[in-house]
Amino acid sequence: MELDGGEVLRRQHALRSGIADHEIRGLYTRAGWRRLGHGAYVAESAFTGLDQHAKHRLLLDATLPALSSDSVLSHQSVAVAYGLPIRGLPLDAVHVTRDRETGNRVRPTLNVHCSPLGGEVVELDGRLLTTPARMIVDLGRTAPLEAVLVTADAAVREFGVTASDLAIELERAKNRSGIAAARRLVDLVDGHSESVGESLSRLMLRSFGFTGFKTQGNVYLEHGRLLGRVDFYDEELGVLGEFDGEVKYGRLLKPGQDPGEVVFREKQREDAMRDPGFQMARWIWRELDKPATAARIERALERGRASSKPIGYIVQAPLPTPRRLVRRSL
Repeated sequence: MELDGGEVLRRQHALRSGIADHEIRGLYTRAGWRRLGHGAYVAESAFTGLDQHAKHRLLLDATLPALSSDSVLSHQSVAVAYGLPIRGLPLDAVHVTRDRETGNRVRPTLNVHCSPLGGEVVELDGRLLTTPARMIVDLGRTAPLEAVLVTADAAVREFGVTASDLAIELERAKNRSGIAAARRLVDLVDGHSESVGESLSRLMLRSFGFTGFKTQGNVYLEHGRLLGRVDFYDEELGVLGEFDGEVKYGRLLKPGQDPGEVVFREKQREDAMRDPGFQMARWIWRELDKPATAARIERALERGRASSKPIGYIVQAPLPTPRRLVRRSL
């Protein structure tokens, strides 16, 4: 049997392929392999260089085959399976939910949750997953808001989760711990946010008391010419907000294009929006939640209050077409 250090080696499969038990033990005692779980191993050299998502996917590969067939991926594990962004959530254990009332257990690399699943799950790559709406409510109940908002926003955007979907899951979870936190998350979630930085920026705006901003607006001149899109906007005051992250400029950069040219074009775009009378405030990663950022945004709002109405208008950008999922009944 040829060993691929980048894949999970399962003991049972190795034995059937002619590898002896002492050879398997030698992999992790002498050959630098890591034990991911009972009877599952991966080369340490391959594992160390992976990001947290990829490491968790290997942990899923190592753990799920040994679990009962009624184990449904849930919580942050299902977020990884869906390919959603995760920020600040621990990924050192696999999370599954079983459609029963009792039997919760916690192990170093496995958390088993037991609660009714509502009769519907998603099937993806041969695995059973909780629905995106259920995932949002589960994470809202069990993890900090600033960590789960990023994942929840992306799930709504990617899969077209509706307010009705979330209301149904909140009702199902109404007697479970953490439901108040889940309701708060659902009140804040917005699929128009396109990045981690935009989700955290939206949370920042609310914490500063700037409640008039909406997310992702197309800015037009009065005769209908599109000037561009902004991350945040207060249409009543004509104020625009932009989170400047490295990812945004990476998206704008075309093959062979100089980064300085991208910055110059971004400056031209901003000037084109200021000319009709829109006010602008910008911030970057290290300025999130800083008092100086709040003061900068407040100054832009004050200019908006003191200025004439801009010669133009803003329309919220539509959400993308939702990604289709295969749903099945339990």
